[in-house]
Formats: sequence, structure tokens, C-alpha cells
Amino acid sequence: MSSTTSDSIRVAGIVNDSIVDGPGLRITIFMQGCLRNCPGCHNPEAMDMAGGQEYTVEELFEKIQANPLLDGVTFSGGEPLLQAKVLVPLARRIKEAGLSLAVYTGDTLEGILMRGDKDTLALLGYVDTLIDGPFLLAERSLALSFRGSGNQRVLDVKKSLEAGVPVEDECWGRR
Repeated sequence: MSSTTSDSIRVAGIVNDSIVDGPGLRITIFMQGCLRNCPGCHNPEAMDMAGGQEYTVEELFEKIQANPLLDGVTFSGGEPLLQAKVLVPLARRIKEAGLSLAVYTGDTLEGILMRGDKDTLALLGYVDTLIDGPFLLAERSLALSFRGSGNQRVLDVKKSLEAGVPVEDECWGRR
């Protein structure tokens, strides 16, 4: 996936104290921009590539640091991987702060690895958990934790990259 060309991060919205975008208390940053147009998308306002608000890495990191009770940060969307290049410095700061990092993407891990985009791979180097796969309205389920449709997977990125195949994240599981 291509990245934005500026140093700013385009954000559709920020949810503090989220308990639905991963385990524990998290801040969820919804990235602006998506090209998928999935029927039934729960964030259609985040699709416009020119919408949202621009933030610097420092501005976003200050928002993260403002809550000392956080267990982690989640990048959702829109499509976060479209901004992979500008998210790498923020991801690095998040990990240096001892927080977990999760990323939602409409892509699959296999597709990401096959393309081999250096910015996306650099971002994955900081990601603990990847929730991959497009939202499919036909597989929508309210019974799934942290996912909208049954085709989406919750992956342990480090174990997946080491094994060369997707490995489910045992902490998040398929609850």
C-alpha cells in the first residue's frame, strides 16, 4: 500500500478509553482514508482521503501519554496501511513507551507480505496484533470480539512473521 507524502497523519477520529478495539484499556486512532468501499462499513466517514484532521506524531503521542492507565493503542480506519510511512515514528514511540500496538486492516497478512512494501513492513515491525481482512457484510457477527465479520483474523504479528504463516493471537483469541 502506498503511504501519504507529508509528515502529518490524517485522522478521522480518536476514541479514548476504548474497550472494544482490543483487550484492556486502549486509545483508538481512526485513520482517515480508505479505498475499499466495503458494503456495510462501520466508518464510511473515514473513507474520504482528504477528510479528517491532520496531526503530527508529537500531537498524537501527547494524547496517548495523557492517559497513564492505557494498556495499548489501536490504529483503525479508514485504512491505516495507506499511511504506513508516517505511522512508523508514532509506532516506535508507542512501543518505546511500553504499550501494545494493534492495527486493523482490510488487507490480509499474506497480501501485505506478497507486496513487500517497505513502509508497511517497517510498520509491522512495531505491531503486536494485526486484525486483517476486509469487512464482509455476509459474515457480519456481533458475537465476535474485536472483529466485525467472521473472515477477519486476529494475528500475532511477531509469531506470524517468524513462522511465515498467519498465527492467531492467543491473547485476543476468537472469543
